[in-house]
Amino acid sequence: MKEYKIIIPEENYSIFEYNRDDLPAIMVLNTALLKFKPKEVFSWHLSLIINFKTLNNNGMPTESETELSTPFEENIDEQLKGIDKDKPNALFVARITWNGTRELIYRIYNPEITNTVLENIINNKIFPREFEYKIEFDKKWSLNKWQLKQIKRNNL
Repeated sequence: MKEYKIIIPEENYSIFEYNRDDLPAIMVLNTALLKFKPKEVFSWHLSLIINFKTLNNNGMPTESETELSTPFEENIDEQLKGIDKDKPNALFVARITWNGTRELIYRIYNPEITNTVLENIINNKIFPREFEYKIEFDKKWSLNKWQLKQIKRNNL
């Protein structure tokens, strides 16, 4: 098995506002991942989508809805990454809010650990809003091409 020396970059965030299907979208993107290597170590893509209930007219969550979701999202982030910050199991890629949903996107080292964390949250009903997730093998980070392209496009 090939060994890698990995330096986890400190997260650096940029905010992108855009329109999608005539509705506003906001993406918080970890720009530190553009130059991260070796990408193949985090070969799994996690997409977790939270479904909001209380929305503004433009499909964005209300302030109270955001306040309800934020601690849940922070808890997920902490659990997915794990205790060892030098050797995390997950790298945060992006958070996209659009049309009554919030998508959290991560790159994953060990999908079994991630699945166990998320199944535990589901089984113990530790969530304020319904959510769904999908973990896919994506060694070349093809599923993150669009997000990484935004970094290049905006010279970040």
